[in-house]
Amino acid sequence: MSQQPVQTISGRLVLLIRAGYWLALLIIAAMVIASFVLLQQMMAAQRHDDALLDVVGTQKALSQRIVFLANAAGAASRDQQPALVTAFKQATAEFERNYDLLLERVVAHPASPARFDPKSIESVLFAKPFHLDYFSVGLIANGGRLVSAFESQLGMADNGGYKGGGERVNLDASIANATLSGYAALGQRISAHADARSETLLDLHRTLFYTTIGVIVLVALFIFRPMSNAILRKTHELIDARNSMAFIAVHDGLTGLHNRTFLTDHFDRLIKGAQRRRERLAAVQLDLDRFKQINDTLGHAAGDYVLVVTAQRMRDSCRTSDLCVRLGGDEFVMILDGAGGTEDINMVARRTLRKVNEPIVFQGTTILPGASAGVAVYPVDADNARDLLVHADLALHCAKKQNGGSLSFFSEELRQELDHRKQLEHDIRIAISEKAFQVYFQPQVSLSSGTIGGIEALVRWKHAERGMIAPGEFIPLAEKCGLMAEIGRIVIAKAISAAAEWNRAGIAFGRLAVNVSGSELREPDFDAFLFETLERAGLPPQRLSLEIVESVILDDEKTGIAAKLRHIRAAGVHLELDDFGTGYASLSHVNPNEIDRLKIDRRFVQKINENGDNTKIVRAITELARGLGISIVAEGAETEAELDSLMVIGCDQVQGYSIAFPMPQDKAREWLVARAPRKARFRVLQGSLA
Repeated sequence: MSQQPVQTISGRLVLLIRAGYWLALLIIAAMVIASFVLLQQMMAAQRHDDALLDVVGTQKALSQRIVFLANAAGAASRDQQPALVTAFKQATAEFERNYDLLLERVVAHPASPARFDPKSIESVLFAKPFHLDYFSVGLIANGGRLVSAFESQLGMADNGGYKGGGERVNLDASIANATLSGYAALGQRISAHADARSETLLDLHRTLFYTTIGVIVLVALFIFRPMSNAILRKTHELIDARNSMAFIAVHDGLTGLHNRTFLTDHFDRLIKGAQRRRERLAAVQLDLDRFKQINDTLGHAAGDYVLVVTAQRMRDSCRTSDLCVRLGGDEFVMILDGAGGTEDINMVARRTLRKVNEPIVFQGTTILPGASAGVAVYPVDADNARDLLVHADLALHCAKKQNGGSLSFFSEELRQELDHRKQLEHDIRIAISEKAFQVYFQPQVSLSSGTIGGIEALVRWKHAERGMIAPGEFIPLAEKCGLMAEIGRIVIAKAISAAAEWNRAGIAFGRLAVNVSGSELREPDFDAFLFETLERAGLPPQRLSLEIVESVILDDEKTGIAAKLRHIRAAGVHLELDDFGTGYASLSHVNPNEIDRLKIDRRFVQKINENGDNTKIVRAITELARGLGISIVAEGAETEAELDSLMVIGCDQVQGYSIAFPMPQDKAREWLVARAPRKARFRVLQGSLA
C-alpha cells in the first residue's frame, strides 16, 4: 500500500475521531439542556400545584368561617352585630375571589367530558358525589343574601338591603361541611395529579440522565480515559487532603495528640458521663520546667523532639480510655476518665511524671525535661470543665514553685489563693480604670563624676485598703490576664509627663528609662501612642529610653516587634537591654545598631566583692560593651563594697539602693535639684577705676 493511501486513511480516522468527539459533546449538551428544561418544568408545575393547594386550604378554612360568622351574627346582640356582619361579608367576598381564581387556574369547564372521570378535578367540581361548584356557588349566594339581610336589618345597606325573607336559614353547617369535603377531595386530586405529572417527568428525566451517563461513559472510555485517570488521582488527593484537614482540626500537628479545640468540644461530655456513672474524673496538667532553656540553647528542633517524646511517653503511661491533649507550647493535660480514688490518681500521675522525666538523648546531647504536674479532681475540686482546668493549672504552678519534677493536687489553700487572685485581678481592673498606678523614680549615677546619667520609672500601686502592693505580686498576674499593656501605657504617660516637666524646668535627669513588655510592643498602635505621648508632653525623643528584656529582642519578624523597635529607635528613642545575662539573647543582637545600653542584672552585682565568678561575668560584659561602643549600667548595688568593686572593674554607671531608693515624683524632683551642679555666682564691684 502506498504512503498516500495510508496518510488518507490516517486523516480520515482523525477526522472520524474529531467528528465523534464533537457529536458526543453535542449529544451531551442536548441532553443536559433537555434535563434542564424538564427540571424547570417540574419546578414550575410544583409551584403551580403548591399555589392551588394553598387556595384550597384557604377555601376550607373560609367555608367554616362563613358559617361560624353567620351563626354568630344571628345570635349576637344588636351592638355586636355590625362588627360580625362586616367580618362575615369580608369572608364571603374572599371566598368568592378565591373560587374564581381556582377556576381560572385549574381551567375547568362544567361541560367538559372529564367530569365523568372519577379521578379528574372536574368530577369533584361538577359531578357526584361532591358537586363542589354547586355548594361553593350556593355558599357564596346564600352568604351574600344573608349579609344583605343583616345590613337591611341594621340599616347598613345603601340601597335598602335584601327584601326577601327566609333564605338565610339555608346557610347552616351542612353547607360548610359539604364544601369542606369537596375542597378536601379537590386537594387530594390536585396532589395526585401533581404526583403523577412529577413521576412522568422524573421517568423522562431519569431516562435522559442514564442516557447522558451512557454517552459520557462511552466518550470517556475511548477519548477521555487519560483525563478520567487524572481526575481519579486528583480525587484521591482531595480525599486525603480532606481527611488530613479533619485530623489536623482536632489533633496537634507536631505530637499527634488531641488539641485544645477537641478538649473544649468534648470535656463537658466527659464530665456528664462521669456524673452519670457517679465516678471521679481527674485533669492532670503537665508543663516542662526547662523547655524555654532547651529551645534557646539547643534550638527549636531539639524542643520539638522533646515535645514529641513527651507526648509518646504520656500515651504509654495512661490507659486507652484516658485522653491526652497538648494545650499549646509545652503544656499538656491528661483527662483520667473513671479515675478512682486519690491514691489511684496519684499513682497514675507520678508514673507519668517519672516516665516523662527520663533523660532524652538528642543528637548526642542528654536532655532532662524536668516536667511538673498539677491535678484537679471532679467533682471534689470543680463541677465544670473550665474551673477544673483552672484549678489544675493553679496546682501546676504550685508544683513548679517547689522544685522540678513535682506533683501537686489542688487544695483549699490553692482555692483561697485563686479567690485572692480573682479579687486582685478585679482590683487591678478598677485601678486601671481610675489610673491609680503611681510612678516612682530611681536615679542612675556615674561613680567617677557623680553626674546623673538617667532615671528609671518604676510602677507602684497603693491599694485603698491593703496599702502598697509589691510589683512582684500584681505584675505577673496583670501579664497573665492581658492587662499589662494598659498598665504600661498609664506608667509611660505619667513618667513622660513628669520628665517633660523637669526638662522644661532645666532639671538635669539624663534620660528617662521606662520598662516595656512584649505584650505592650505587640500592640499595633504602640509606636503611635509613644510618639503622640512625647509630642503632647513636649519631651524630646532623645530624652527617653525603653528598657526591654532579652526575650523581646529575640522575637522574630512575624510578631512585628523587631520592625517596631527599629522605627522607634530611628525616631531618636534609645533602647536598653534589661536584665542582661539572665536570658539567652544572641550576641548578634548586642550591637550599637540595635541597642544603646546594656543593663547588668542585679544578681551579678549583689555581693560582687565576695563572689569571684560574678566579678568575672561583670568584667566580661563591661569589656564586651566597651569594645562595641555600648554604654552599660549596673543595677542592684546596695553597699559601698559593691560600688568599689564596680569602680575597679570599670562599670561607671550604677543604679541601686546605695545611690537612692525609688522615690515618688515630688521627692525625685527634690533629689534631682539637690544633686544638680551649682552655678558660679559673680559679684559686680562698684566704684571707679583709679
